[in-house]
Amino acid sequence: MHAWPASEVPALPGQGRDLRIHDTATGGPVTLTPGPVARIYVCGITPYDATHMGHAATYNAFDLVQRVWLDTKRQVHYVQNVTDVDDPLLERARRDAIDWVGLAERETSLFREDMTALRMLPPRHYIGAVEAIPGIVPLVERLRDLGAAYELDGDVYFSVESDPHFGSVSRLDAAAMRLLSAERGGDPDRPGKKNPLDPMLWLAARDGEPSWDGASLGPGRPGWHIECVAIALDHLGMGFDVQGGGSDLAFPHHEMGASHAQVLTGEFPMARAYVHAGMVALDGEKMSKSKGNLVFVSRLRRDGVDPAAIRLALLAHHYRSDWEWTDQVLQDAVDRLGRWRAAVSRPDGPAADKLVEEIRDALAEDLDAPAALAAVDRWAALQEERGGTDTGSPGLVSRAVDALLGVAL
Repeated sequence: MHAWPASEVPALPGQGRDLRIHDTATGGPVTLTPGPVARIYVCGITPYDATHMGHAATYNAFDLVQRVWLDTKRQVHYVQNVTDVDDPLLERARRDAIDWVGLAERETSLFREDMTALRMLPPRHYIGAVEAIPGIVPLVERLRDLGAAYELDGDVYFSVESDPHFGSVSRLDAAAMRLLSAERGGDPDRPGKKNPLDPMLWLAARDGEPSWDGASLGPGRPGWHIECVAIALDHLGMGFDVQGGGSDLAFPHHEMGASHAQVLTGEFPMARAYVHAGMVALDGEKMSKSKGNLVFVSRLRRDGVDPAAIRLALLAHHYRSDWEWTDQVLQDAVDRLGRWRAAVSRPDGPAADKLVEEIRDALAEDLDAPAALAAVDRWAALQEERGGTDTGSPGLVSRAVDALLGVAL
């Protein structure tokens, strides 16, 4: 599966700072000091509907992580998956009486278009669950051979008790885990499971549903968590720098994935930091496909909204915060974009070297994009009030905003 084209990241004078970021697993900030190649895995979409603002906010957060790392003169090895076979996708295809493969391809293509328009840097490896199945089957077989997996009516489950570190990602108690498992795709009430929290590794073939050769597992398809584990281990290995996604993935998805990987390899941890973006709401409720309360990136683009304004609307909120999308949020972003473009269109202006460092410092401190935007606002206001004589400053501001914030002026 191919990703989307990369926009050029302008080079800036000097060098950025190491990123200090909130780690869910420790509950506090950690300073990331990757080697020459920083490694990040971000969980991708289940492509049964278009990219909404919740998706965009999440991928914007991890795009900033990449931009901070690039500014430290590191390379970035970014991997993202596509869950192109899963229950919600199959259910949507049945509801609309369309082919599930065609639905997945259509929505994945639209997602690529949205990411390109928003200037999100693409992953080096963009892997669909279906194409990963040949690598998933041996991992499930190995977990079974290690005594960490068991069969139940033809399905194969992972035993969470096989990982002594289980619970270290989300830091939730058993009651909270059970509640979230039921809400987020698990089956804690299924009779016969050794532990209600045990997640599915391999779903035996069902009538009317797609299935693949599972070797000794029998025909079927993979569970959600093992999909990402197989892709991450194959392309990044253990101990990569950041496992990222929305805050609703901390449990069960990232918790279970970490346990799978740790039992498979005997190493801990799977990732050095677990980083989670907040949720975006509409009309007082979390924006989600199941609720149908969605604002789509593609629809805004069709309505003539500049993608740079959409991106500024996302950047106006700290990535870890939960916030609500409103017409005013978008209008504020449109107005800000207009002010910034007017400021950099002049032939000279106030010196901007300090501004570049302010943006760097803000992003290095837990991706504080609102503080970075405020710094650019101050420079633009100064430009409007009295201008300046530095002929290079408008161009430097334009390059810095593009390189570090992903906004083309």
